[in-house]
Amino acid sequence: MKASRLDRVMRGMENMGLNQALVTATESVYYLTGQWIAPGERLLALLIGPKGVKLFVNHMFQAPEIEGLELIEFDDADDSVAALAGHVSSGRLGVDKAWPSRFLLSLMEKRPDVQPVNGSAPVDEARMRKDAEEIAALKISSHMNDRVTGALRKSLAEGETELDAARRYGELAAAEGASGLGFEPLICFGAGCAEPHHVTGKARLKKGDSVILDVGVNIDHALSDMTRTVFFGGATDEQKKVYETVKAANAAGKAAVKPGVPLCEIDRAARSVIEQAGYGPNFLHRTGHGLGLEVHEPPDVSSVSPAIAQPGMVFSVEPGVYLPGKFGVRVEDLVLVMEDGCECLNELDREFMIV
Repeated sequence: MKASRLDRVMRGMENMGLNQALVTATESVYYLTGQWIAPGERLLALLIGPKGVKLFVNHMFQAPEIEGLELIEFDDADDSVAALAGHVSSGRLGVDKAWPSRFLLSLMEKRPDVQPVNGSAPVDEARMRKDAEEIAALKISSHMNDRVTGALRKSLAEGETELDAARRYGELAAAEGASGLGFEPLICFGAGCAEPHHVTGKARLKKGDSVILDVGVNIDHALSDMTRTVFFGGATDEQKKVYETVKAANAAGKAAVKPGVPLCEIDRAARSVIEQAGYGPNFLHRTGHGLGLEVHEPPDVSSVSPAIAQPGMVFSVEPGVYLPGKFGVRVEDLVLVMEDGCECLNELDREFMIV
């Protein structure tokens, strides 16, 4: 078990008045145990309660013995919820927000004396503040992403499709030693760049296109996420103006990051630059999101975020401007909140670039 992480979660449970909770998301189980178990449709649950910590898992996943953890295995012929139900105490039970309803409903039928409540906050809050081990891993992942993205943008070729570039990103990442990708590469050419969540497809690269590369690698479950925008073969004055506006918004957002600052103020710092340039209605999404074991995890960096920046948080600052039917620009970096400000985890240059 990761004892210090478990202690933080248990303090969070105490603050919620919970003496038992189920942690069921693969990422959160890994966070606490160091074991990555992706159960598919099968039950996986870590029960934290007054009788200790117990891991319920199908024996086909061959979970090892872990000090401080009781392992309870079942097979496909067993009623896995029944195996769990016998270990749950009466009263309130914190339940992971990600737990499938088929398991929760079955547990409620078997144990009507149990009152399930949303118990994700203690784990979510613990995971928001990265420890030294996590920070080191995220830096390695981000620096690899810098190298791979730098190589990708140099290799862009007229006539290739977005899918061609996405495949090449995966090949470059594998050659660098990545375990996999942090998420499906989001590669946009030309008018596709005006869609913040464009689906990488068969559009072909031509001169004058803006190119958005929103990509990340996975290194032993430490993810990265970065966006760079370049222009292929040339750029208009409007494209350069929009790019410089977004780059300035990215810089303003990062400059606002320091302990004690509400994340909604970081969103405001970035957004105000774009609004002042006249593109406010074209900034269509929040300024950022947390990242770690998942590419999108708490905290939320938006105008309505209740979170306060704290040392150890890692999140993106990714303002963008999207002009329908024409082009779009996004510049994204990951930042780590430090005691006296923030550290940018990305080193790849973000100057206006024609390739």
